[in-house]
Amino acid sequence: MKNLLLGLALGAGLSLSALGQAVAEDIDLTFLLVNDTYKMGTAEDTRGGFGKINALARAERAKGGNLVYAHAGDAISPSLLSGFDKGEHIIALTNVVAPDIFVPGNHEFDFGKEIFFKRMSEVKSKILAANLRNADGKKIEGIEDTMMVTYGDASDPLKSVKIGYVGLTADNSDVKSNPEDLQISDTVKTGKKEAKKLREDGADLIVAIVHADRATDQKLFNSHDYDIILTGDDHDLALFFDGKTAMVESKEEGEYLTAVDLKISVTEKRGKRRVKWWPNFRIMDTADVTPDAETMQLVDGYQKTLSKELDIPLGSTASLLDSRKAAVRSGETAIGNLIADAMRKEVGADVTITNGGGIRGNKVYEPGTKLSRRDILTELPFGNKTILMEVSGKTILKALENGFSQVENTAGRFPHVSGMTVTYDPNAKAGDRVKKVKINGKKLKKDKTYKLATNDYMARGGDGYKALKKGKIILGDLDGKLMANAVMAYIREAGAVNAKVEGRIKSK
Repeated sequence: MKNLLLGLALGAGLSLSALGQAVAEDIDLTFLLVNDTYKMGTAEDTRGGFGKINALARAERAKGGNLVYAHAGDAISPSLLSGFDKGEHIIALTNVVAPDIFVPGNHEFDFGKEIFFKRMSEVKSKILAANLRNADGKKIEGIEDTMMVTYGDASDPLKSVKIGYVGLTADNSDVKSNPEDLQISDTVKTGKKEAKKLREDGADLIVAIVHADRATDQKLFNSHDYDIILTGDDHDLALFFDGKTAMVESKEEGEYLTAVDLKISVTEKRGKRRVKWWPNFRIMDTADVTPDAETMQLVDGYQKTLSKELDIPLGSTASLLDSRKAAVRSGETAIGNLIADAMRKEVGADVTITNGGGIRGNKVYEPGTKLSRRDILTELPFGNKTILMEVSGKTILKALENGFSQVENTAGRFPHVSGMTVTYDPNAKAGDRVKKVKINGKKLKKDKTYKLATNDYMARGGDGYKALKKGKIILGDLDGKLMANAVMAYIREAGAVNAKVEGRIKSK
């Protein structure tokens, strides 16, 4: 009987919707994500680099259809050339195949707010950051909170969908970088408020492009305030989907890019419009991608400029040096000891504490490797200076507690030291993990004053080292020398360095 009524209705010229049945119109939409892109890349790279990123993005655009290419932040720093041009070349390389949406990451603030403003003014993408404001609380020119885009036939609600986009920058940038007096509000709270506004304005789906650590990502995901979350910051290849929210992160440096293909169906039943969607995930390995020719022409020019200054040998290493992220953020390393020793010698300090997150080469140097200026600046790309300060033993203890407070998350604050030995318990409560500290073979005294070498970022309280802000500066920003220069001089003088893991940091 149902089929008979349907046939009679159609014969009489009545629509399906007039009978309360569904009228469907599928709309296809693809999100392509890149994040945490620092290095130009060369022909020797197996994966990643701007040549391969841009080639893949260009190929996706050539397919036609609805493509949203998003960059989830961390670009202008740290990279080798950024130490000289403060990220100008990174923006130029990104603009060759410019993303549709760019969300600033914490490293966009590494050179202070004026350079941040300048670099963002050069970006050819739409910049979104709902939780970022000027010091006076007003919006920053050229940066929007959200945007709404209609896909399909906008004149017909059954043949179109409205997608609301919200951008959220890293709300811990004041700890991890240098936004100066720019205001950055809580990612989760701001995102929730903006998602609600977009829903009220008629958005069918909400897409968040965010730069946030994994814990914040998980809060955003669990809230179900969003349909799609495109995230960066952790440098991992990640994919989460629980049937309600999809969240992806691409691998750092474009080693792997992720795409989310949505099939969106719009139906109407009994006068009520409904939108359903389902994702298909594509993980794209860039190993076999042919680099984009236009991009590589720029890269070659930048590399030649660098080579004139950087490919000058300093000395060699008699031991293996491991600067991989997992190593320098979880335990004592030979390269961490080398850097800390060089800093201590440079300024005549009693001890050194420097953070593993500042060591960025992410490579292994076999014994016998000749070390060049390029190698050292690759390892120390931030342009940090060595600071000498006077601090109490109590301050050193607090600094070390901070350094070990997130060891289970391989956080960048993990300390590398010189002039001291430390024993800590990773299973103890954060803030109560340091069990023994000796300085130059003697037990640390809380009320004694020590001369500490550290980097200017940590001296300002960066990476959670707020305790160091209480120290008395002896050699500061104006007079301090680049950490990289101290390490170069140390290697040049030694000729062959033989740094080793020697028990400076012991895990109980």
